[in-house]
Amino acid sequence: MRAVDIIIKKRDHQELNDTELKAFLQSYLSGEVTDYQMSAFLMAVFLNGLTDHELKTLTETMRDSGHQIRLEGVSRFLIDKHSTGGVGDKTSIALAPLLSTFGIGTAKMSGKGLGHTGGTLDKFDAIPGFKFPSSEEEMVKSIEHTGIGIMGQTDNIVPLDKKLYALRDVTGTVNSYPLIASSIMSKKLAVRSDGIILDVKVGDGAFMKNLEDAQQLANIMRGIGEMFGRKVHIVLSGMEHPLGNAIGNGLEVFEAVQSLHGQGPKDFEELITTITGIALLQKGDVTTLEEGIEKATEKLKSGEAVKALHDFVEDCGGDASYITDPNKFITAKFTYDLKAPQNGYVSSLKAEKVGTSAMMLGAGRETKEDIIDPAVGIMLHKKVGGKVQKGDTLATLHYNKENQKLKDAITLLESAYTFSDTAIETPNIILDIQ
Repeated sequence: MRAVDIIIKKRDHQELNDTELKAFLQSYLSGEVTDYQMSAFLMAVFLNGLTDHELKTLTETMRDSGHQIRLEGVSRFLIDKHSTGGVGDKTSIALAPLLSTFGIGTAKMSGKGLGHTGGTLDKFDAIPGFKFPSSEEEMVKSIEHTGIGIMGQTDNIVPLDKKLYALRDVTGTVNSYPLIASSIMSKKLAVRSDGIILDVKVGDGAFMKNLEDAQQLANIMRGIGEMFGRKVHIVLSGMEHPLGNAIGNGLEVFEAVQSLHGQGPKDFEELITTITGIALLQKGDVTTLEEGIEKATEKLKSGEAVKALHDFVEDCGGDASYITDPNKFITAKFTYDLKAPQNGYVSSLKAEKVGTSAMMLGAGRETKEDIIDPAVGIMLHKKVGGKVQKGDTLATLHYNKENQKLKDAITLLESAYTFSDTAIETPNIILDIQ
């Protein structure tokens, strides 16, 4: 069947069989199907969706288009946690060591970030000398020793997804739930794991702006996991204001390590103990989520997870003294305190504006070529629900350069805050669990 026949069939709401869809996708990867033909197909999918059968075939073909990480030799129960991203999202840094204390290994491919702050790879760059495992063999060794298995994404993992995503980005077809879900799940399925936990962010600072849309995406992703016999749980977590208090790469690692020392913010602690509780449920160590969260909370208070992160950093050639003394992450030359303009309560704190402010300081990338400064960022002292007096410090900006971007970042951060004369309830971090 010609490429144009596939496009017409999808345009006219007809289901494609395995042979047709696989051949079309594989021909695009090899260059036989052109970008303009695939663009037409993606728009047809955007408008008409995919059947469950087509969704499985698409995900499977993307997964099988490159190398798969099988992690042979790993004896631990493996969890792959994925976040859809948000402002102040440093979850993996604290979660992986906490899971390790329960004999659970982390199997995770991470990348560099584009936007508010860096990805997990960028955050660990704040530790002098640190280098992630660069091969599957090194990752297996790390998981067996420390329980933490994180490595950079490689070009030979789901190359079809990379090529399709680049095209979606310039053809107005990114916001298609079947395409989003298959893109995420193809990467999850390409790495061996016993359980998958997806943290879908919801709110101003997230890709998904409302709970209903996030639940719809979550249902599709969980359905894909079930098609392939994987245990999948999904946490819908709030991103109306930033997660935790730190935004910026070194500052976020500082806060994650502080949390492992029992000194982190409550919302961040609730998220990582909830995800750990789900992992214990998937592993079969507990019979209820409540029991799992209770065990995770006790373990977090014990400080035991600090050793796992210390050993991981040491194994990766990093200066592990940063884990025992996280204050070493506070390295920016200058700070600026943003003051409250009035008495009252913080009624809203727009996460996206806070994230953009941090990016202006150098904590994130506007383009792939931008260089991240691991020392800069923002520490929040007041969030939604917080009571303030005029002149109280709302947030502290950490920066290394005094320029127009600093002034713009301060102005934008000021506009992220709004206030009320009456008490405001602190928003929930966990919105739903599926």
